[in-house]
Amino acid sequence: MFLKKLILSVATGCLLSSVAFATDCGPSGQSIRILASDFPAIHAVAGTAEKNCSSSASEFTRNHTTEARQIMNAALTPNPAEYTSVIVANSTLTQLMNDDLVRPLNDLVQKYGSNLPDNLMITVDGNVMAVAFMANSQHLFSRKDILEKAGIKSIPSTYNQVIDAAEAIRKAGIMKYPIVMNMKTGWNVGESFNLIFVAHGGEFFKPGTAEPSVNTAEGIAALKMLKALSEYAHPDHLTQASNETQAIWEAGDAALGIMWGTRGSVILDNEGSSEQVTSNTILSSAPTVKPGGIPGATLWWDGFTISKNVPDSEAEATFAALISALNADMVAANNDDAIWLLEGFKPGAAAEGVSATAAGGAPPYPMLPQIGLLHNALGTELVDFLKGDESAEKALADVEAAYVTAAKEKGFLQ
Repeated sequence: MFLKKLILSVATGCLLSSVAFATDCGPSGQSIRILASDFPAIHAVAGTAEKNCSSSASEFTRNHTTEARQIMNAALTPNPAEYTSVIVANSTLTQLMNDDLVRPLNDLVQKYGSNLPDNLMITVDGNVMAVAFMANSQHLFSRKDILEKAGIKSIPSTYNQVIDAAEAIRKAGIMKYPIVMNMKTGWNVGESFNLIFVAHGGEFFKPGTAEPSVNTAEGIAALKMLKALSEYAHPDHLTQASNETQAIWEAGDAALGIMWGTRGSVILDNEGSSEQVTSNTILSSAPTVKPGGIPGATLWWDGFTISKNVPDSEAEATFAALISALNADMVAANNDDAIWLLEGFKPGAAAEGVSATAAGGAPPYPMLPQIGLLHNALGTELVDFLKGDESAEKALADVEAAYVTAAKEKGFLQ
């Protein structure tokens, strides 16, 4: 998979492409409207595009929100669409493509991005549907000073070791809730299950079909392990996503975390935390189920799309502006905010967890048209088990039933 190879190449400083990036902002006097998630790397790209091209546009607006995933389809459905571009990842590209809301970019790539490496082009059925610029994954964050205080001599590498370390920390009276995970009800719960499910060797669908395959021995084991981890998380963990888990970590109130790699740089910097926390935070591979097994993670790319339901002139100006941001100067100014898949990236400590996870063989998040429906079902139906209100088997049966209903409505199943 190109993503894994790119992560490994940039993490070792071996990206060989020498890229000349376009500075042409395309047709002038156009409206450029970007919808994106709210974290530093995305601000860096969209902000650089605005700096480069806002003077030639009639307007340049950016909406960075943690609700981007929830609102993007509705925002792009009208004609004209509310936004000319959405910055997406693996799962959200398929979400938009399922409703035919983004346009092929082949002609725009040829005009403005012909010097970009081909492997940044996210191509589906011969059409470039997005341009990737960074990689991401969830992985393990550890406080080595707290582990040492609890008698743990090495960074945990398996989920059972994480649980054992958390128990040792609790038993020593250091922290009652030493684990943080992105477990907010909805998408985050679904993804937390996915991480452990793939580490158990689970397959989301029966081979060659859209039939679900999560109510299995692997699924039951993964769900029970997720519950065991959550026993060491704060009682409010079902309300916590990345902003909350980062804040808990920076406050010094956690010792083991499964968090996104893009949070590494802001956790390791000298703002919002203490020297004790930052100097003792270690970023390592996502845990495995068995020693030497597959890391419990899915690899992600982030990139940009162009809306289908906007005038061609707005589409062209938006594409040109975003391409203008993908250059070595932007990377140099924001080097530690992401694992950039671009020229000039110099891997640092913040990249170690994602690169180690990729090196361990973590799979990419599947770009299947039906995956979003299954993910949504997981995020909704697993909560009762996590609250202790039903069995793992019942929760996973509910997941499959909810998914089948949605998949039939969308035409993925008969």
